[in-house]
Amino acid sequence: MQSEQFLFYRDSKDFELLENMCALVEGEPNEALFYKVVSQLYKYAGENGFEGNLWHCYLTELLVYNENPYTISCEMRGHVEGTLNQAVLHDFRIFRDMFAYDIEALEKSIGNTRDMTILTSYKGTGKEAIKYNKHIVAEINALAVRLASTKDVEEFKSYLDEFYGKYGVGVFGLHKAFRVEHDKDVLNINPIFNIAVTSLDDLVGYDIPKQKLVDNTEAFLNGKKANNCLIYGESGTGKSSSIRAIINQYYESGLRMIEVYKHQYKELNDLIDRLKVRNYKFIIYMDDLSFEEFETEYKYLKAVIEGGLESKPDNVLIYATSNRRHLVKETFNDKDGDGGDIHKNETVQEKLSLFARFGVSIYFGRPEKREFNRIVTELAKKYNIDMPEDELVLKANAWELQHGGLSGRTARQFVDYLRGQQ
Repeated sequence: MQSEQFLFYRDSKDFELLENMCALVEGEPNEALFYKVVSQLYKYAGENGFEGNLWHCYLTELLVYNENPYTISCEMRGHVEGTLNQAVLHDFRIFRDMFAYDIEALEKSIGNTRDMTILTSYKGTGKEAIKYNKHIVAEINALAVRLASTKDVEEFKSYLDEFYGKYGVGVFGLHKAFRVEHDKDVLNINPIFNIAVTSLDDLVGYDIPKQKLVDNTEAFLNGKKANNCLIYGESGTGKSSSIRAIINQYYESGLRMIEVYKHQYKELNDLIDRLKVRNYKFIIYMDDLSFEEFETEYKYLKAVIEGGLESKPDNVLIYATSNRRHLVKETFNDKDGDGGDIHKNETVQEKLSLFARFGVSIYFGRPEKREFNRIVTELAKKYNIDMPEDELVLKANAWELQHGGLSGRTARQFVDYLRGQQ
């Protein structure tokens, strides 16, 4: 089979469908295998949200998801020189042949003239796209159309190089954010499929803190010196929302984000080893960072941020959010020495040193009433809430008294309540 002749794209995910289709086209008519392929394509459509020619979309996803020596070389750069540049044409010729499979002839050989043909002009229900965000789905749909219409293998390659140069390849190329999980002592970096569509413009107010975060992130993306960043302040002030907004805004610039939990800090060195060889910019994100005095995970974090023999690679930063500036809990015993610590000042400095290793610290404070009212009115305008401003502010002030006080979160919850009543 042609699928056995690949040099670079041999170990693709979901390869069974490809092998089944090749067996149908290249072998004797097989009705059972035919309907299995049709079933696999319907399942594929339901999981991914692609439209048009599902066979072409499937082939295109194989091409943009496979991490191999050629695609890794092209990652976020596009066209590269060298022997790989010529060798990969062997695989692309095979893929072009697969794009050209005659579906109608295949159906006639089975005695069927409908079931697979309709999958060449598939229309979705609007409820698909479990794996990818809508933007990536649209990009793969468009790329599938372009690849199917290429006049030669060189043009085929140029379209793929363009995609690899813009997004990269594989799980990092097609997803924004990830979490770390273990499977039988293997460290896996798995995509997060549903991320809140938040932009920095959605965070009304906090102009100075937001600008500090943007400046540091853009310096990082532009290859300049940037700092690990701690965003701290009271709850509900937009710390985590600002992080989500950053990854949404800079995804197309090569920014990716990996969320790590406290119990995983021991794995940070292994994680960074995986990231430093890829041509993306990674932010390791730690939400609600704080430690009780009996928790020692902060020592691992200190060593990773600054202090170990191996320096942190230039394509990795750590961003953390916390409700408190002093990340490790202190007690009065730390101050007066009642705990029996002879060198009490050194104990205090040990606990403060984690904060000091974040080069940039950004404070998000609770808004005063005037700023709270401005946040409410701006959000109400954005979502077309039809209510006189005086009445809106009066109701918002009554709402915040019963729902957590003055904060950006309370303002948004109030506006969401009004939207639900419209």
